[in-house]
Amino acid sequence: MTYLGLDLGSKTIGVAISESGIIAHTLTTLRFREDDYTEALKLTIKLIEEHQAKVIVLGLPKHMNNDIGIRGKISEDFSNELIKNKIECILWDERLSTKTALQTMAKGSEKRSKQKAKKDELAAVLILQNYLDYKGANHVTR
Repeated sequence: MTYLGLDLGSKTIGVAISESGIIAHTLTTLRFREDDYTEALKLTIKLIEEHQAKVIVLGLPKHMNNDIGIRGKISEDFSNELIKNKIECILWDERLSTKTALQTMAKGSEKRSKQKAKKDELAAVLILQNYLDYKGANHVTR
């Protein structure tokens, strides 16, 4: 089963993929006009179909106190649109995923301009990998 992890921003969607359901890796960054989530949805559905993804794990940005703000509401609405299109979508708490992605890259040797371009994809990997780890940990036979 193929999983896609999504990190939805105002102009980009970082995308990660896992065909094994065990390990996530970067796939691409989708770009759209700022706050044009209709365009973002079309691009996402096309990518889902292209990779025959069965489960989408969409990052849900929350405030540290667990409240859902404007960005979180946008993710919820985006998830609902995917579901209306008969696509299984799981909202996954993504607090600190972009910050962690930037910190991880800062430790590497890539130039800052390349880091900025890849941060959305790496954040998507963190979202998807955290979900896969959680799912795997809860299905282990003891």
